Amino acid sequence: MNKTSFLTKAAVIAALYVVLTLLANALGLANYAVQLRFSEALTILPYFTPAAIPGLFAGCLISNILTGAMPLDIVFGSIATLLGALGTYFLRKWKWLTPLPPIIANVLIVPFVLAYVYCFQGSIPYFMLTVGIGELLSCGVLGILLLQILEKYRKYLF
Repeated sequence: MNKTSFLTKAAVIAALYVVLTLLANALGLANYAVQLRFSEALTILPYFTPAAIPGLFAGCLISNILTGAMPLDIVFGSIATLLGALGTYFLRKWKWLTPLPPIIANVLIVPFVLAYVYCFQGSIPYFMLTVGIGELLSCGVLGILLLQILEKYRKYLF
């Protein structure tokens, strides 16, 4: 893949992530203790292309800025997405495991952001549970459905 193709794919993925996050945000689902970001389904894309790694990171960074996240949330939320995307890329040989890295990264990072940056009422284990449920639905269910659909069109899209 040449540089132009790589950057184009990364930019399209970032734009999709932003649009889907803004949609979830408009519905009140993108932030707070329980988060259901439709955009997190895109975290399976490193299974198909390494261009998804910077695309997801940039998309999350831009989304967090546009939704009014606190600076530490912008940084650590985006790092969680980056770590998840890298993990998905490294697990691409095991298709059914690809949703696990973003789920794990978000469950381990986001609860601390909710507790210490936003000072939400609740414990770290509670936030791990709520974030985990949202990530399981977004990455695990929607992500695997998306993976199944995209796999049929892989040679045209990636």
